[in-house]
Amino acid sequence: MLKAVIFDFDGVITDSEVLHFRAFNTVLKQHGVELTTQEYYKTYLGFSDVDCFRFLIDAGRLGIDQSQIAGLVKQKTTIFEHLAKNEGKLIEGVRDFLAMLSANRIPMCICSGALLPEIEITLEDAALRRYFHTIVSAEQVKKGKPHPEGFLLTLKKLNANRSELIEPKQCVVIEDSNWGLQAAKAAGMHTIAVTNSYDAAQLDADKVVGNLAELTLSDLQQLCA
Repeated sequence: MLKAVIFDFDGVITDSEVLHFRAFNTVLKQHGVELTTQEYYKTYLGFSDVDCFRFLIDAGRLGIDQSQIAGLVKQKTTIFEHLAKNEGKLIEGVRDFLAMLSANRIPMCICSGALLPEIEITLEDAALRRYFHTIVSAEQVKKGKPHPEGFLLTLKKLNANRSELIEPKQCVVIEDSNWGLQAAKAAGMHTIAVTNSYDAAQLDADKVVGNLAELTLSDLQQLCA
C-alpha cells in the first residue's frame, strides 16, 4: 500500500540542474578549472557540492586543500541562489501532481543532494513548502547518493511520532538520475524516473515517465501493491 512519496529536488521539482552547473563553473573558473556539460551530466550531477569539489581534488584537477571546500561550497550556494531567484522555474506538471497527492492525503518528502537553503528558497518562492512533511538535504547526511542514507533518514523523520510506521516498500521515490534511483532501491523503496535530465534508455527504474503529469494515483499504488 502506498503511504508516502519522496522526491528528489533538482531535475524533478525544479529545472535547476543547469543552474547548478553554471554555479559550479563560476567557482571553478577562479581556480583554472571548467567542466563541460557532457562530463557534468555524466559524472558530477548526482554528487553533493562537497563531494563534487572533493572528487575534483582527488582527481588532481582542482589544486586546493580539502580544508578549502567549505568556502567553495559557500560561494557556489550564493551564486546558485542568485540564479535560482532570477532564472529558476518549476518543471511542468509538478504543481498539479503535488496538489493531487495532497488531496489524497499522501505524505510527501524531499531527499536531495542540494543544500537546504537552495531548496527552501525555491519552495518558498513557488509557494510549495506546505506540501512537504520532511526535507533531507546534503548537509544532513554523511554519505550522498547512491548511498541510501538520505532516503533512510527521510523515512525515519517521516515516521517520528507515528503510531503506525511506514515501511520502505510503502514508499515511492521520484528521481531524475541513476544515482538517486540506486539509493532508493538500496533503501528498499519503489522507483519512478522522469526524463528531465537523462533519456529513458539511461534510467533504471520501476517506471519511467517523461512528465509527472503522466502519473496517476493508481500508477503509484500499483508499484506498492
